[in-house]
Amino acid sequence: MYDVHYTQIKLRKYNDFLLARYANSNRGVFHPSLSQDARSCSPAYYYEQTSRTLLNRDKKTTSESDIEKYAQDNLNIHKKGIFRKKFSVRDMLSWSKDPIRKPMLVLSDKALKKEACDLFKLVQTYMSDRKAKLGMTLNSVALEICMTGFMKPTLRDELYIQICRQTTENPRKESLRRGWELLAICLSFFPPSPKLQKYLESYMERHRDPGLDSYATEVGRWPVHVQVSHYASVATKRLHRMGIDGKKAVRRPTLEDIEQARMQIFRPSLFGNTINEVIDLQKERFPNYKLPWIQTILSELVLRHRGDQTEGIFRVPADMDEVMTLKSRLDVWEVPGSEELTDAHTPASLLKLWYRELYEPLVPDHMYAECIAAHQDARRAIAIIHRLPPINKAVLAYLIHFLQLFTKPEVVHVTKMDASNLAMVMAPNCLRCTSIDPRVIFDNARKEMAFMRLLILHFDASFMEGVF
Repeated sequence: MYDVHYTQIKLRKYNDFLLARYANSNRGVFHPSLSQDARSCSPAYYYEQTSRTLLNRDKKTTSESDIEKYAQDNLNIHKKGIFRKKFSVRDMLSWSKDPIRKPMLVLSDKALKKEACDLFKLVQTYMSDRKAKLGMTLNSVALEICMTGFMKPTLRDELYIQICRQTTENPRKESLRRGWELLAICLSFFPPSPKLQKYLESYMERHRDPGLDSYATEVGRWPVHVQVSHYASVATKRLHRMGIDGKKAVRRPTLEDIEQARMQIFRPSLFGNTINEVIDLQKERFPNYKLPWIQTILSELVLRHRGDQTEGIFRVPADMDEVMTLKSRLDVWEVPGSEELTDAHTPASLLKLWYRELYEPLVPDHMYAECIAAHQDARRAIAIIHRLPPINKAVLAYLIHFLQLFTKPEVVHVTKMDASNLAMVMAPNCLRCTSIDPRVIFDNARKEMAFMRLLILHFDASFMEGVF
């Protein structure tokens, strides 16, 4: 009995070894020291055969956008040994268990050089290649890394190159997984420089395979190369939305944000995505819903907690801890009971946040100028709404119908929020100025408010009654 148990343990470890060897090889093959017979007797052999086909199906050839090309032109080549022999580019871009003595990239600031080396140690700590100091947690290490990138833009490229290095030819499965996780987390808060972006994108594309996307729902159960493909897909999407042509702005991370950025790698959020993506997320739970569930449930919570009898509704800010707690609950489809919310300000603030965080605004950018031009003409303003994409029109019409409930004289008497006040607080969440000129932004803010006020007063949104 003991011999059988011991043999099973050895076989399981051997299979894990084979999987790790395969998954961590950039060329998608097992270690050459393993014989064909040894491989074929393992369950890992199945993954080798099927995955090799998938990974090589769209295999990309070396190009001017490969990370190696960037490295040849920009790396701060290190030296080793008593004869100070230079590292090759390949060595510089391969996983290392040792810390670095100088930055990966050329940095002129002496203080930044030390920070770059300290940053590498933090990356190693996060990836479990370096022992954490007392009191450190995974989230606290990630926060320190992301805060460095947020506060020191000149170190962002250094950080991304360090992560690329530590996720290349990495022999440790958990370390590799954490490295890709860290890359996706960082890309939630700040992008690389425009110069590095195409190379970083190329690096990630080399590690993702659309053929493996169907495994995303249970990705943690699959071999590490499937997990890496999923991480690379998520990281690529975040890069597109945060990078040169993206609409997401650099933001300061918090511990809660770090946790959310990690969780949303496997569970996409109802916040910060497009309306269509939100609808896709809810299809399985609410296949007949025509509107985003998060929009309707938050609107219901505002009314359930007597928002129409609450002074300053939509204007008075809620406690941010309560808002974030509610956001986390709803993001996993949990609706808190009536006794769990103290007042209507919490769902009202979160509802505004949901509109504001939509990746694309309710009124598409290409229609923004028309809205501004029609800020004094109700007929033109309403005509623009009827030309919106169907889902945008439905979501905006629902919002207008909801706001119109608050314009009744008896409600305004209590809330002190008439159509003008409602328009003032809601307009920035529905329209986004496409200019970066402060004078244009300031002048357009008044016109955005006027446009929204016209809709609240004159748009007949009664057709949204009972729609969800």
